[in-house]
Amino acid sequence: MRMLRLTTLAVAVTTALAGCSLAPTYHPPQTAVPAQYKEIGDWQPAKPADAASRGDWWREYHDSTLDQLVAGLDQANPTLAEALSHYDESQALEQQAQSYLLPTLNLGGYDTQSTNFYNKPHVFQSESQQSFGHQKPSNYTEQFGGLELSYELDLWGRVRNMVAEGKAQSEAAAADLESVRLSLRASLADNYISLRGLDAQVQLLNDVVVAYQKALTLTEDRYRGGIDSAMDVSRARAQLDSAQAELSDLAASRALYEHAIATLVGKPASGFSLAPGELSLALPVQPLGVPSQLLQRRPDIASAERQMAAANAGIGVARAAYYPTIMLGGFTGAYAVNSQQLAMAPMGIWSIGPSALLNVFDAGRRRAINRQAKDQMDIAAAQYRATVLGAFQQVEDNLALLNHLAKESKHVNEAVKDTNKTLSIAMNRYREGMVNYLEVVTAQTAALRAQLLGINIRVRRLQADVNLVKALGGGYQAPEHGEKMTKPTPTPAPDTAHFDNAMS
Repeated sequence: MRMLRLTTLAVAVTTALAGCSLAPTYHPPQTAVPAQYKEIGDWQPAKPADAASRGDWWREYHDSTLDQLVAGLDQANPTLAEALSHYDESQALEQQAQSYLLPTLNLGGYDTQSTNFYNKPHVFQSESQQSFGHQKPSNYTEQFGGLELSYELDLWGRVRNMVAEGKAQSEAAAADLESVRLSLRASLADNYISLRGLDAQVQLLNDVVVAYQKALTLTEDRYRGGIDSAMDVSRARAQLDSAQAELSDLAASRALYEHAIATLVGKPASGFSLAPGELSLALPVQPLGVPSQLLQRRPDIASAERQMAAANAGIGVARAAYYPTIMLGGFTGAYAVNSQQLAMAPMGIWSIGPSALLNVFDAGRRRAINRQAKDQMDIAAAQYRATVLGAFQQVEDNLALLNHLAKESKHVNEAVKDTNKTLSIAMNRYREGMVNYLEVVTAQTAALRAQLLGINIRVRRLQADVNLVKALGGGYQAPEHGEKMTKPTPTPAPDTAHFDNAMS
C-alpha cells in the first residue's frame, strides 16, 4: 500500500511537471532581407507565385531529351540514392527518440544449477528460502520467469527534447534531400546545355569548313591562272586547317560533357551516347516574387534553420544531465527452487516503485557537454547566416548575368549581320581583283568569331537561367504566373553564297 502511494505521487509530480523543459525558447532566426533584388535591371519578372508547384521546372525549356535525362537521373543517380538513404536513416533515428516516450516492457527468466555447501538455514538461508518454509537442498535448481517494466519520468524534458531534436534532424534531412535533388537536376541541365552549345558550334564549323574548302579551291584555281599568289593559297589552306582543328577540339569537349551526363543519369560512360541536336531550348522567365520568399523556398536554408532548432533542443538534453534521472519500474513473475515447484506451486512475486540516480561527480564531463551543445547552436546559427547570404548572392549573380547577357546578345546579333556584310564586300573586292586574300581571311575570321560568340552567349543565358532556378530553390510550374521571353533571333548561319558567287 505504501509503495502504491509513492507510485501515485510520482505520477502526479510527472503530470505537474510535464511542461517543464530546460531547452531555451526557440525563436526562428531573424535575417535582414532587402526590399527588392538589386540586379533585376530591365529583366522583368512575372507575378509572384509562392504557392505554385516548384516541381518540373526543366520542362519550361521544352526539350524532350532533357526531360528523359532528368527522369533517368531521378531513377538511377547514386548521389540521390545516398541522400534518400540519409533521409530514411534520420527518420529511423527520430522513431528511436520517440520510443523513449513510452514504457519499456521486457520478458525474461533464468534457470540456474547451484550447490549449497553449508546446508544450515540459520547461516545461509535467504528470505526467499524462508518463505518456502524449508531449507534448500545441497544441489538445487532456481527458476524465475516474469515481466519487467521500466519508464523514465521525464521531469526535466530530456526525452521530449530528444524527440524534438530528432524531429528537427529528420526535417533537415528531408530538406537536404531536396537540395541534393535540385542541385543534381541543375547540374544535369547545365551540362546538357553546354553539350547542345557545342553541337551548335560543330554545326556552324562544319558549314564553315565546307565554305573554306570552296574558298581554297577557288584560290588554287586563281593561283594556277596567275591571278593569286602562293601566299593567298597558303592563307586559305591555313584557314581551313584551323577550322578543322577547332572541330576536333569541340569533339573532345563534347565527349567530356557526354560522360558527365552519363554519370548523372547513373549509366557507365562507355555505353552512353547522345545524338547531336540543335540548341533549341526555350528561355523562360522565373517568377522572382520578393526576396523574403527566398528564405521559405530554398531547401538548404530550410535545412540550416532546422539544424538550429535541433541544436536548441540539444541544449535542453545536455542541461537535463545536471538533474536526477527518475525511473518508474516494476516486475512480476514466478519463482521456484525446482521445476515441480514452479509448475505446481510457484511463488508469485512482484515489485513496483520509483528509483532515482544523480551523478555527483564526473570530472567536468557534463559541463563540457553543455558547452559543446551551446557551441553547436552557435555553429548552426553561423551556418544559417552564411547560407542566407550565399543565397542572395547567387540570385543577384544570375540576375546580373541574365540582365547583361540579354543586352550583349542584341549587340552580338548586330555584329553577326555587320561581319557577314563585311565578308560579302571583301569577297566582291577579292573577286574583282581589288584586294588580296588577306582581306577575305580577316573578314571570314571576324564573321566566324561573331557567330561563335552568339552561340556562347545563348548558352550562358540558358545556364544563368538554370542557376537562377537553383538559387531560387526551384522553378514554378504554373504558366499563368509567368510569360515566356521572346525567343532570341537565331544566330545566322555562315553566308557561303559569297564563295559560290566568287566561283561562278
